[in-house]
Amino acid sequence: MAKLKPPVNGEDHIEGSFQAPVIFVEYGDFQCPYCGAAYPVIKQIQKKFKDQLGFVFRHFPLAESHPYAQIAAVASEAAALQGKFWPMHDLIYENQSRLSPKTLLTMAESLKLDLKKFQKDIQDASLIEKVETSFESGIDSGVNGTPSFYINGVKYEGSYDLPSLSHAIEKAIAGHKEISH
Repeated sequence: MAKLKPPVNGEDHIEGSFQAPVIFVEYGDFQCPYCGAAYPVIKQIQKKFKDQLGFVFRHFPLAESHPYAQIAAVASEAAALQGKFWPMHDLIYENQSRLSPKTLLTMAESLKLDLKKFQKDIQDASLIEKVETSFESGIDSGVNGTPSFYINGVKYEGSYDLPSLSHAIEKAIAGHKEISH
């Protein structure tokens, strides 16, 4: 069974709490149609499980298949430097079919980011390296396609439809409750 390497840590972007009973990690590619299809399901999962779930997104851009995946990942990290990782993450997925360097700039503008800083940051080698480090951690974790999910550090091998994911997360929550009592 594939394990998440490294475990979720302060370098990760999380919606929810690191202390939540379930930490749900996605390795995703912003241009992957399957990740795009999973995006609304994940939003429903987050709504359903609220504070019982921490959602972490890690980059796994499949640049050979998706020419804008890498720049979109770096753009989300540039937005993170201005406190807007999650709004940029959502905008990219909601506009996935129109991805280009120009639309990423339009998204940054719509999020009221400092555009000069954003344009400088998307060229920043440390952000490019952060995306590459995330990709490498995916390889170390056994990711062989996107989206790949991990529930409390263990690779989830099921379908990513709402009933299947909900069931797996409910099992993880029940397991957490047994351990903490």
